[in-house]
Amino acid sequence: MDQNPLSGGSHPPNGLQPTNTAAVDLNGAMAGPVNGGIDGAMEGSSFVTSVPGMGDLNSYSQVPDATFGDMALAMNGMQPEMFAVQPQQPMAADEIALYDRQIRLWGMQVQEQLRRANVLLIGMKGLGCEIAKNLVLAGVGVLTILDHEVVEEEDLGTLFFVREAQVGQNRAQAALAELQKLNPRVEVYTDPNAAVTKDPEYFQNFDITIATGLIMDVLGTINMACRINGRKFYAADTHGMYGYIFADLLVHDFVIEREQRNKPTKVGDMETSTKCVRAVESKKENEKTMELITYRETYSPFQLANLSPLPARIKNTRRSRTKVTPLLSCLRALFDFQGQMGGRLPAHSRADLELFTRLANQKHLELSLPLETLRSDFLRAFLQNLGSEISPVVAFLGGYLAQDVINVLGQKEQPLQNWLLFDGEEFTATQFSIHPINDDAMEMMNTNGAMMVPAASSMDGTIPVA
Repeated sequence: MDQNPLSGGSHPPNGLQPTNTAAVDLNGAMAGPVNGGIDGAMEGSSFVTSVPGMGDLNSYSQVPDATFGDMALAMNGMQPEMFAVQPQQPMAADEIALYDRQIRLWGMQVQEQLRRANVLLIGMKGLGCEIAKNLVLAGVGVLTILDHEVVEEEDLGTLFFVREAQVGQNRAQAALAELQKLNPRVEVYTDPNAAVTKDPEYFQNFDITIATGLIMDVLGTINMACRINGRKFYAADTHGMYGYIFADLLVHDFVIEREQRNKPTKVGDMETSTKCVRAVESKKENEKTMELITYRETYSPFQLANLSPLPARIKNTRRSRTKVTPLLSCLRALFDFQGQMGGRLPAHSRADLELFTRLANQKHLELSLPLETLRSDFLRAFLQNLGSEISPVVAFLGGYLAQDVINVLGQKEQPLQNWLLFDGEEFTATQFSIHPINDDAMEMMNTNGAMMVPAASSMDGTIPVA
């Protein structure tokens, strides 16, 4: 492996030739479900949205986040080889054979999209390990793993790419050799620096950033950096039997093929508050009329989605509210607790338990959920699981997230919109589409989430209403 003196990162040789690549059977190797696609249905290959110019927006001034750049390193930790545009050669016969089963599932066009993708994965604990495994086996073009932490003994239960002898080594670098063996055609890089040392421009080099195991403040800052650069973002974490995935795909177009319904789909139809029809094509297939529908989903940034109410269809009926998992309130309480306590998890002290319980009740009320659904036994179980990783849980969430990334890169299948909450005690994985509804929050969404504060004349503690 080459060493880059600018970043200390390691990487395999670039430009791997098919004739020098060991045959690896990837068929059926991906953990977790993978949704297939329809060959030839993709509309274009670009999934990066344009970013509006910086400047004054309706009396709001955009301000950079002060946490970026405080500890900027030479080259910002970048390796020039990571981002060089490599000429794309047509897939050779042996490469097609290598990916044969998944090409049959989602088509050659999606496989080519994966082959061109450049993905950043932050965090290489158990969840990151599962995500990396699935993306490498799927054949993503370039994967960069950013992690400044070292392997600890407790990691050995879920970080299956490292051995006991590697305890004390950087997690990403320790896992690199075994990860690369899964698929030598994928270029895998490591960056042993902390995510908080990266400037916003660092994230413009990746099509998708996946951040795992970070506190809300850091997640929000990275999400904003991705939005400023027009890049898609995922956040995920697990705590024992519980976990979540969050997606901010900016504005994402994708194609679905389905049989025409009694009422034909029309351009401009709004199927949900975030999902509209952009284009419709019809074709005959086995005496059936099929529709190729191009949808557009609009997303919210992490910090706004975390503060937003439940959708009206849930909030307006008590029966629906009683079915909402208390995990949502507990995660929001955890984000607030870590924000107040310097990023640490609640300790087993009376003060911490009282603070967390108070925050959880507050979040539950803010969501208009019945207090009886926030049971003491659930609070106790959630607190006891904090900070731990369980292999089946990280395997499920890692497989689900990797599957969603593949769907997004291929622009086929409905992507996650926008939260997935997993409760391993109940073995339920529930999706919630949670977005801001007030004018100021919507303005932030419409400017790709650039961080804004009211202009100086309005900073009197009130929020101006248009």
